[in-house]
Amino acid sequence: MATRDVAPNRPGAEILHLRNGLEPHGAALPQWRDQPAAVFPYFMKSLWRRFAPTADDGITSPPLTGYWLFASHLLTIWGLALSNALMALAALWSLKNRHKLQWSWRRDAPLFAPAGIYAIFFVVSVATSLDLESSAPELRDLLSWITLGLAPVLIRGESAVRRLFDAILAMTLLLAIHGIFQYYLTDYGDLHQRIIGLFSHYQTFAGVLLIGTLMLAARLAVDGWRNPGYWLALGIITWTLQLSLTRGAWVAAAVTLAILTWVRARKYFFTGVLALVLFFSFLAPHSWTERWQSITDLSDKSNYDRLCMAEAATFMIAERPLFGIGPEVVGERYSIYRHPTAPRMSIPHLHNSFLQRAAEQGLMGLGAYLLLMVAGLALAWRDFRRHGGINGSRADLYLAVFLVLVGFNVAGLFEDNWRDTEVRRLVLFVLAVPLCLSGSCLSGSHSSDSRPTDSQLDPLSSDINDRSDTVTRPDSNDEDPHP
Repeated sequence: MATRDVAPNRPGAEILHLRNGLEPHGAALPQWRDQPAAVFPYFMKSLWRRFAPTADDGITSPPLTGYWLFASHLLTIWGLALSNALMALAALWSLKNRHKLQWSWRRDAPLFAPAGIYAIFFVVSVATSLDLESSAPELRDLLSWITLGLAPVLIRGESAVRRLFDAILAMTLLLAIHGIFQYYLTDYGDLHQRIIGLFSHYQTFAGVLLIGTLMLAARLAVDGWRNPGYWLALGIITWTLQLSLTRGAWVAAAVTLAILTWVRARKYFFTGVLALVLFFSFLAPHSWTERWQSITDLSDKSNYDRLCMAEAATFMIAERPLFGIGPEVVGERYSIYRHPTAPRMSIPHLHNSFLQRAAEQGLMGLGAYLLLMVAGLALAWRDFRRHGGINGSRADLYLAVFLVLVGFNVAGLFEDNWRDTEVRRLVLFVLAVPLCLSGSCLSGSHSSDSRPTDSQLDPLSSDINDRSDTVTRPDSNDEDPHP
């Protein structure tokens, strides 16, 4: 049987050649029937090639050991101790092999400078804390910033970023499937015992599902909508997100996806809204509709509790406006500031990332946090325009940065998700993605899609319904998506 012609660097090339009894690079491979034991090692080697980064855009691919150590610490956030160990190994390996890595302050300063300012104000807030004994152990949180520091040197180039995105999406999908089994086959599921997946808390699980949803939505919004597998994965992840009954993540996903749909597929916006209204009116489980309706119900005990927390936060900020009352002090002193009618006497945190930063670290700490988020969005927007806007080959990656950062901060209005180490670890990597992709600037090379185009004047103006194929993306078809 004739062998199909497949570009050797395209995914699946090894499998097609293997199916025909040929080694991709010309060496003889034992036939399936003759030496079946050789098949498994070959597939493992093919899998390694599939997810290992390759050199692109003139960027020398990072050493595979460093790449996989970094990737592994993100892909094991469901086991935080294991993830921390892998992060430490990645840091030690990078320190030992620093001569092999490329690092540029000129490239990284727009993001590392705000991160450094945040770290400085965090240390100051600990030093000036009202309870130094409680705040001092929180300095260990600075170790989580290793993720941000290592990403630009270990994950370099479009190939490395895209393959790590693929792996994160695969991890999220597997976690979502586990969550579905947990909901339907165990005692988890009701409001007082929500599904937690492999994590210790349902908020962490919902935060990871939210990030996976938005990363996948970015891919679908550019050209991945042709792939039914992406739609199936999105359905599974969003279904599990609904099963988590986590309102903050729901609102963040709804707001972010609504903005994306309005910008990219406006003609389908109202149709989609109508379909969702009909679904939640007639088909959705009662627990879902009840939770959605409770979001705006001021008589809801949880909602009123959050209003009381917000009032208490204002008193904390007024007492120590610059550097706050100190990390891990809010919960201890909440009873001093709480409203007399607040449902709870004590709380672990304020259930709002922005109020928590302002109360713990003061307005200086909150400003540094906002500066970091704005810097990440600005870098993504700059490079998004520079590389062809929505028609560029990296459009889905930059769009993922926008969606994840916006969605994460919208969810932060309802939960202090910044203190959630597992979720923050993914967000720190997403913040660094523009730096990972801008490694080509070090070598002086530029990709073909970095030439100025008309779409740079309004990079998002090319609606998905009206896109022309004057700029061809990899693996895209030439036919009109809506004939």
